[in-house]
Amino acid sequence: MKKRNVGILIFNEVEVLDFAGPFEVFGVTADINNDFFNVFTIAKTSHPVIARNGLSINPHFDFSSHPEIDILIIPGGSITRKIITEEPEILQWVNEIHRSSEITASICTGAMLLAKLDLLNNTEYTTHHDAFDFMENLVPSGSLMKGKRYVNSGKIYTSGGIAAGIDLSLHLVEKFHGKAILKKTILEMEYLPNDSDFNDWNI
Repeated sequence: MKKRNVGILIFNEVEVLDFAGPFEVFGVTADINNDFFNVFTIAKTSHPVIARNGLSINPHFDFSSHPEIDILIIPGGSITRKIITEEPEILQWVNEIHRSSEITASICTGAMLLAKLDLLNNTEYTTHHDAFDFMENLVPSGSLMKGKRYVNSGKIYTSGGIAAGIDLSLHLVEKFHGKAILKKTILEMEYLPNDSDFNDWNI
């Protein structure tokens, strides 16, 4: 069975749960299921990244040193408005990785990067509720699915705000490895997706 590389972009002022939630989901799945995923963080440089509220993270790789990425995770944060206007290197890197990735997924306002790259034109997507008006102006041809935890638009997935990235990541675990593996991960994390209850998992 293929072991997929999950590359999670991080940058200064990134929303913590946007990247840490998916990291935990894929990491736990790998820990208890024979290394189905190899999960790592990537930043523009190898310097520590200072996330929202001062959390310091040492990225595993920088833009010039990371392995091939099968699943690209793009988190958000209030800084994404600035990134799409002032960080062309980040946009260029995302565009390059997207060309070869199996899945490209945004969490929260990470969708702004995809919109800026014209990757959400004429497609359904979602994002954090505080960014609805901004996104509708940024990508007028897209269809914003308000209230959705995540949206599957083929190769591109988008999720709502912050914690919704956990649900999206669990969906991808099920997509690649089935419901039994998903259940093991959920039980290990003691987390239930927003649209589930304990009875769904026979707990």
